[in-house]
Amino acid sequence: MKLIADNQTIKSAESQNVDAKTITLTNDADPRTLDLSGVEAVALHFPKFTDGRAFSQAFLLRRRLGFAGTIRATGEVLVDQLLQMQRAGFTEAVLSPGQDLAVGQRLLGHYAERSGGFYQGDAVSTAPLFQRNAAGREGA
Repeated sequence: MKLIADNQTIKSAESQNVDAKTITLTNDADPRTLDLSGVEAVALHFPKFTDGRAFSQAFLLRRRLGFAGTIRATGEVLVDQLLQMQRAGFTEAVLSPGQDLAVGQRLLGHYAERSGGFYQGDAVSTAPLFQRNAAGREGA
């Protein structure tokens, strides 16, 4: 997952390709009503860190709609939420002011380094750990 500090958003927006098609959704919009043809990125907004509707939107985009592009979290994004955002299908997060980029990166690597991943499947990797391990043993 790519993390972007709040003060880097202006630089990041300027360096992005101008012709990239991005849709910005409010947290009460239904992604199932969108035409995603040609869309490369979807920005989902967290108006408050306690409002989790963007998690459901990201999950719908990845699992039900098969969206393979960038899903960016914007708004009140805290490092505490990053791991769950990644599991819900987000690929980028613009951190709120005062959030430490290094802490966020360390938190994202915590489970992968210690346990080889989560037991349960998620929006990106749907199979549980035992199935992923079994597939790895069969391929070896």
